[in-house]
Amino acid sequence: MSTTLNTKTAIPDGIDGRVLLRIVEEGYGPGAWHGADFKASLQDVGTELAFWRPTPARHNIAEIALHHAYCIRSVRTQLSGLKPEPFIVAGEDWFPLHDDSALSWKTIRGVLDGEQQRFRSDVTEIAAARMKPSLAERERFEIVLGITCHAIYHAGQIQLIKRLRGE
Repeated sequence: MSTTLNTKTAIPDGIDGRVLLRIVEEGYGPGAWHGADFKASLQDVGTELAFWRPTPARHNIAEIALHHAYCIRSVRTQLSGLKPEPFIVAGEDWFPLHDDSALSWKTIRGVLDGEQQRFRSDVTEIAAARMKPSLAERERFEIVLGITCHAIYHAGQIQLIKRLRGE
C-alpha cells in the first residue's frame, strides 16, 4: 500500500472546451464572482501607481503585470507545443521595472492584454479541435486552472498594493 497521498481531485474525462474558457475568464476577466479579476484590478492603475513599491524589496504592479504576461506566454507555448516568440524584454519570469523609462505602463498593459487574448484564442481553437494541443486533456485542464489561480493570486496582490498606497 502506498503512503503517498494524492491531493488532486480527479478530473473527469471529456472536459468541455467551454469549461476551460470559463476558467480562463474567471481569473483574467471579464467579471469574476470572487472580487476583482486581474484585468479589473488594473482598471484604475495609472503610471505613478504602477511603478510605486510598498517597500524597496517588493514588486510593483508593473512588474507583477509583466510577470503574469510572461507566465501566460509560457502556458500558451506548453498548450500549443510551438516555439515561443521572443518576449518584449530579455530574461525570464520577473523583470525589474523601476520607472517607465524601459517600458511604459501602456506598453506593459498592451503586452499583458495581447498575451491574454492569444491565450484565450488558443484555448478556443483547441476546444473547437482546430488546433492540436501538445498536452493531454488532464494536463490542459491543470495548466489552464493553474494560470487562472496565478492571475487571481496576483490580482489580490495588486488590490493590496493599491490599499497600501491609499488608492
